[in-house]
Amino acid sequence: MSMPRLAAAAFGLLVLAASPAIAQQSPYRLSGRCGDLPKVDLHTADGYCVGLVAAGLKFPRGVLPLADGRLLVSEMIGWGSPNGRIDLLTPDGQGHYAKKELVRHLDQPHGLALGPDGKIYIGVIGGVKRFDLADPSAIVDVIGGKSGIEGPPGDGRHPLVTLLFTKAGTLLVNVGSFTDNCEDESGNPPKGDRTCPETVAANPHAQVREYSFDWSSGKATGWRVFADGMRNSMGLAQYPSSGVILEAENSRDSIDQVMPNLPNDEDLPPDEINLLEPGGHYGWPYCYGQNVPAPEYAHWNCGQYRPALVDLPAHAAPLGMAYWRDGLVLGFHGYRSHGHRVVWFPIDSSGKPNGPFKELIFDWDKPQGAPVDVRPGADGALYITEDHNGTILRLIAE
Repeated sequence: MSMPRLAAAAFGLLVLAASPAIAQQSPYRLSGRCGDLPKVDLHTADGYCVGLVAAGLKFPRGVLPLADGRLLVSEMIGWGSPNGRIDLLTPDGQGHYAKKELVRHLDQPHGLALGPDGKIYIGVIGGVKRFDLADPSAIVDVIGGKSGIEGPPGDGRHPLVTLLFTKAGTLLVNVGSFTDNCEDESGNPPKGDRTCPETVAANPHAQVREYSFDWSSGKATGWRVFADGMRNSMGLAQYPSSGVILEAENSRDSIDQVMPNLPNDEDLPPDEINLLEPGGHYGWPYCYGQNVPAPEYAHWNCGQYRPALVDLPAHAAPLGMAYWRDGLVLGFHGYRSHGHRVVWFPIDSSGKPNGPFKELIFDWDKPQGAPVDVRPGADGALYITEDHNGTILRLIAE
C-alpha cells in the first residue's frame, strides 16, 4: 500500500506491563496473562496468545530484539516528521519494560538491523545511519547524508528504508517507487510503449540495492542494483542455511481506474512474495503477479521478467517478514479486507513457502490491527510493532 495520509494519534506514555493504568492506556481490551505479560484480547490460532509489551508509542515501525532480551524500536512519530527516535526497552524479568530514548531527530526511521560489526543500523529517509549501543550519541551516516556514498532518493510515495544484512556481509536496501504505477505528475497513465522514467533516472526507484562494506574500517564502499522491477520491497528475509532471499512486495493501487469493466480493485492486483536473485527484474510497473500485463502496458513483453513466487491477497500490504517456528511469517498491515492480520507459511528445505498460509492473528478489528515489523526474539517469541495503534505486541506459543 502507499504512504498513509495521516498517522493515528498516540496513546499517551509508554505502558509498563502489569501496571494498574495499563487498561486505560492500552488500545485493546486486556484479559488474563500471556506468559508474563497482560494478554491482549485478539483472535489467534489455537495454542497461541498475544501479550502487550508496550503501548503509547508514536508510530512505531521497526523492532530489533537483542540477544539479552532488550528491544530496540524505531518511533517514526508520523509521516513527514524529522523528529523520529530510537528507544531501548529493557525487561526486568517480571513483565515490566523500562524505556530509554537513545537517538532523536531522525527523519522517519523505519528499518533496524544488527550489523556484522555488532552495531545498530537504521534506515532513514535518503540513507542509513549507525550507532554503537555503548555510545548512541556517536551516530554517523554510513549511506547517504555525510557518508560520501549515494543513498536512495528518499522521495515520492514510498520513501521508507528497509534493511537486510546478507550472509556475505553486504546490506540490501529497499528503494520504493516514486509513483503508484508510473503515472505522471498530473496523474495521467504512463506511455504504454515507453520505459518508466523513474526506473532509469540518475538515482533510480523501484529496486533493491546491495551496498558493500570494507569491514576493517566499517565504511560502505559502493552499491549495485541487486534486483529491480519492485514497487515497494518492505519485507526482506534470508534463510540462514540456504541463503535464499525473499522479498515481500506491496503492489499497486487503483487498478480499477484503468480497467473500466472492473467494479473495484479489492482483489487485484495481488501483493507478492518474490524469490530475489541478483540481476532479476520482477515486472513493476509493466506486469504483476504471474507476469500479467498491467492495463497501461497491455502489449508489453512480460515473459522477460520473473513471476511472483507467491501471489498474496491484494492490498494485504506485507510490511514485515521473517523466518519463525520453522516457517515464514508476515504481517499484513493493509486496512482493507485482506489486511490486518499475521500469517505463517510452511517452507521447504531451502526456505521457500510451500503451501497455503495459516492465520496466526485474525479478525483483528477492535481496533483494527496495523502490524508493521515482525521479528523473532532469542526467547522464541515473535515481536510485532503496530504503527497506528502505537503498540509492541509479543506472540508466543502457549
